[in-house]
Parts: sequence; C-alpha cells; structure tokens
Amino acid sequence: MDELFEPLRAGKLELPNRLVMSPMTRSRAAAGGLVTASTAEYYAQRAAAGLIVTEGTQPSARGQGYVATPGLHSDGQVEAWRAVTDAVHAEGGRIFAQLMHAGRVGHPVLYPDGGLPVAPSPIATGGKIFTPDGMLDHPVPREMTADDIAQAVQEFADAARNASEAGFDGVELHGANGYLINQFLADGSNRRTDEYGGTAENRARFGIEAARAVAGAVGPERVGFRVSPGTTVNGVRESDTPELYSALVAGLAPLGLGYLHVMELDREQTRRIRAEWPGTLIVNPRPLPGTDAGTPEAGVEVLREGVADAVAFGRLWLANPDLPARIRAGGPYNEPDPATFFGGDHRGYTDYPVLG
Repeated sequence: MDELFEPLRAGKLELPNRLVMSPMTRSRAAAGGLVTASTAEYYAQRAAAGLIVTEGTQPSARGQGYVATPGLHSDGQVEAWRAVTDAVHAEGGRIFAQLMHAGRVGHPVLYPDGGLPVAPSPIATGGKIFTPDGMLDHPVPREMTADDIAQAVQEFADAARNASEAGFDGVELHGANGYLINQFLADGSNRRTDEYGGTAENRARFGIEAARAVAGAVGPERVGFRVSPGTTVNGVRESDTPELYSALVAGLAPLGLGYLHVMELDREQTRRIRAEWPGTLIVNPRPLPGTDAGTPEAGVEVLREGVADAVAFGRLWLANPDLPARIRAGGPYNEPDPATFFGGDHRGYTDYPVLG
C-alpha cells in the first residue's frame, strides 16, 4: 500500500498522499443553502486526505438539483463555507469546492421563482426528485438560449471566485453523473443544432468554456474537472464515448488545469484518457471482481498500472474518517449504513446524495 502514501504535486498543491476524498452530496445545508457547524466537523475529521473535494455546490439558484444542498452564490454562503475551510486547514488539510450545476436534474420546487430547470435540450431525465412533499417527476427542462449558456459559464466563474474568497484551495467542475456539463456532452440529452450540439467537439464546447472561465477567475492550477465516461446516471446516454472524451480532453489540456478526475466505468477508456491527458489524473477506480465498491486494493492497482496519479474514494471515507491510518494498519474498515443513502446506487465511487 506504500504507493498510496507517496506525495504528489497537483497544480500548485503539494499533496502528502494520493488518497482523495470523493465529492458526495449530503443534503444537510440550512435554509438559504448555508453549510453548518456539522459540515465543518465532517470535513475536518477527514483532513488527512491528500485532497478533499466537497459535496456538489450550486453556482446559482437555478443550479440546485437536490433539497438542502449548499451554494456559493451569496455572501452568506461564502461566510458559512469559510468556517469549513478554516476547520480543514487547522487540521492540515486541503479542500476543493465542487461546483455542480444540476441542469435538468432539478425541479421548480427548488427555485425561488418556481421556474423550470434548464438544459441543453428540452428532454426530461425520466427520473424523480426527493422533496419534503415526496417523490416528484423531473419536468421537461427549458432549452437554454445562447444568453443562458453565457450566463451559466459566468456563474461558474463567479462561484469559483466566491470559493476563493471562502478560503478554498481550489474548485472542481462537475462534468459527470448526468449534470449540466454532462448533459451537454451526451448526445442523448443534447439535440442542439447550433455550435453546442451535433459533433463531439461541439458538445464538449460548453464544458471547455466553463473550465476556461473558471481558470481565468482563480488560476488554472486551482481547477479540477470531473468526468464519468459512459455513465447512464440521471438518464444520460453517450453513443460515442471514446471520441467524445478525446474531444473534451483535447480542449481542456491546453488550459493547464490542476487535475482531471475520472469516475471509472471502463478501464480501457481510462487508459485512453491517461494517454491523452498531460497533467495529473485522479481516478475513482472501478470495483475489483467480487467487490461492490472502491477499495484500497483497487486504488493500488490503478497506481501500479500507471493509469492514475491519485485515487478517489467515497464510501470508504464516509465510514472511516481516519482512512489513511486504517489503510496503513491493514484495517479493519467500518461499513457504512446503506439506509443513510438517498440514491439507488451505493457504490463508493459515485456521488449520489448521502446522509453520511
């Protein structure tokens, strides 16, 4: 397991180990999208990670996709997050905010104006959202105009600046799991005929523009980008995964980002990305045969194969705040209670909503 404890430089960060805490939505924010003292305690307990990536955090009111999730688009939210980053830094940790615009994975009940969620095309997820009033169908979203797209890009950049003001070491753009950037990438959810639809290069354009704007706002070395090639989460479908992610990586590579973060479903696809991505690559490793979640052994495997520079886990960190110490000791590992999960997929490399 020694490979997991080698230091690593990612952007301008010096990571003391290669164990990354994966982003996992918690749905425990207070009114107004404010994180609480329990959030600060939760992340500070896990500060031994090489890097913590927070729960998905909406860059705007319209970007919200779940109940009780935090934002980074108001002064109050920035102030609340500052207590979290201070707590993590006091324990010697490093923490990135994950910026997640949910796009069509939303509902009018979440928005102050009661409007529709937005997406590249007016195609519903086919799924439902948990609300205090029970499970509700995701509605058909409103197709984004050119002005809407420009506004969303600006919101990502503004939220990144707010994250910096709140004391975060950087931000990660969520381009995975069927949220807005992934909705643009996938041809099953993007039927546009303008410069943001059609070819793989066009469908990658929105994510690349968002990354460029965020890099310009806080510096590229303080920006990560997360992808989930081949995912079908939240109803997305990709018919051209290899070509699509080659186009995306080709557009992101010149920006000099701090890292690319891959949620692995297929090892061959991960190898293709590794061959094309010039920078630091973090991988949520696929489960090893006979397991249903990422394990330290799976992390060692991707490091030894050379397809990753660091490994990210979710479920392991939930039940084991002292995960590095437990790995060094060879266990034992606590098992999380599946009853605390909202989502239907409980694998450790997902970021479905979690009450952890």
